[in-house]
Amino acid sequence: MLQRIQTVYLFIVTALGLALFFLPLANMQAGADLFTFDIFGLNAGVNAQSEQVYRTWSLAVLTGISTLLPFITIFLYKKRMLQIRFCIFNAILLICFYLLFGFFVWITYGKYSATHFGIEIALAFPLVNLILTYLAIRNIGADEALVRSLERLR
Repeated sequence: MLQRIQTVYLFIVTALGLALFFLPLANMQAGADLFTFDIFGLNAGVNAQSEQVYRTWSLAVLTGISTLLPFITIFLYKKRMLQIRFCIFNAILLICFYLLFGFFVWITYGKYSATHFGIEIALAFPLVNLILTYLAIRNIGADEALVRSLERLR
């Protein structure tokens, strides 16, 4: 289980997904007001007493599923085709993350008449997860091909 490189890839995907729960994704400025955008919503203010002005629970649920799925996939090492299917589904979820995030930014940008929009480093984590998921799919496929070639030799 832990000796394969795809397990390391999937573990890193899980760790980066967990980091998304604690880091801001972007910030916006509308006049004198400063807003931070995380997976739970748009918060007015940057300190500990910030007030949530727009909720994005669907983004948090999507992030939770795309974080839990690779962790479950690690333990399905005997079912490589199911692992590949889970990884493909996770890649689709990560693409949906960016689409949903863009939709929420579009709505809040117009609603609060923002003048400045800046992204944070955590917004790149789903892209890194997408790349690592692709690498895991390739390595799981290589393992499956190796097992099938060995079964053919028997």
